[in-house]
Amino acid sequence: MKQTQKFEPDPGHNTGHQQFDFNPSEWVPFKDKKEINRVLAIKREDIERHENPDFKIKVLPDSDVEYYWITDMFRRIKHSSDTGEKLVMILPNPAPLYRHLARLINACNIDCRNVYAFAMDEYADENGNIAPEGWEFGFTHAMMKYFYYELDKRLRPPKEQFVGFTNKNVHDYSKMIADRGGADICYSGPGWTGHLAFIEPDAPEFRGSLEDWKQMGARVCTLSPFTLAQNSLHGVFGKSGNLAAVPPKAATIGPADVINAKHRFDTHAITVHGTTTAWQRFTTRLVLHGPVTPLVPESILQTLRTDVYVSETIAQNIETDWNKGY
Repeated sequence: MKQTQKFEPDPGHNTGHQQFDFNPSEWVPFKDKKEINRVLAIKREDIERHENPDFKIKVLPDSDVEYYWITDMFRRIKHSSDTGEKLVMILPNPAPLYRHLARLINACNIDCRNVYAFAMDEYADENGNIAPEGWEFGFTHAMMKYFYYELDKRLRPPKEQFVGFTNKNVHDYSKMIADRGGADICYSGPGWTGHLAFIEPDAPEFRGSLEDWKQMGARVCTLSPFTLAQNSLHGVFGKSGNLAAVPPKAATIGPADVINAKHRFDTHAITVHGTTTAWQRFTTRLVLHGPVTPLVPESILQTLRTDVYVSETIAQNIETDWNKGY
């Protein structure tokens, strides 16, 4: 009689699914796996929901996010022009957006004499020396080139009303904002680590309890390796992943400056050069719906009056895609 041979899998080769459990790398600032898994599971239809009614989250088509940002800035500047009221803004560095804003201001003949703008952050070297305004890759340089100098001369405020970090003013930067009555609006968007400005979760310069951390003002801090990687993909550094091109430290506003602002406007719309690949898809969920902790600096916004705008690409569900490699 012919015998039928039964196939028995090699015990060293498993054709099914097995569990493989591990802890996050020591380099990862926020390691709470229970919370990580919880926010990973947040669906597109639930991302706008939040228990704080003053923390308003809205999902927009990808192309609309920048227009909402420009509209908000333009509205505030026009109101300042119409009423003569002072407007104090804390600004990040979306250089092309400022150019569009300046074009609108010029076309509508909006007087900016009462506008005060403070750069949110600026790069520094390993010794804490802050990049000068003339450094072409710096944030202050971009703010001046693409915003201030794009304004018609007759509409510009005095140059001293557009302020960036310097070695001389860094220790007084928070006081300078406070002396203007505090910021009327702080614009922001999360970095890969969940940082706000360059308030890094793993920077030794920002260590402390939540309550102590909330009182911290502007300072120079050490940038996270993840921030170096993120920023090495920026156009100014050649979009090349050159980690050595990104300075190791930065001057930044502190949590107190964000908290003391009268209002906040936060956007989540960063993808890898317009694709659907986005490190921000997870960071957004952690920032908007995770625990409020210095380990996720932008999470402090959950406790404050904030308008949050999330692009559809960032809001889409986080799912495994076996057809996608690098």
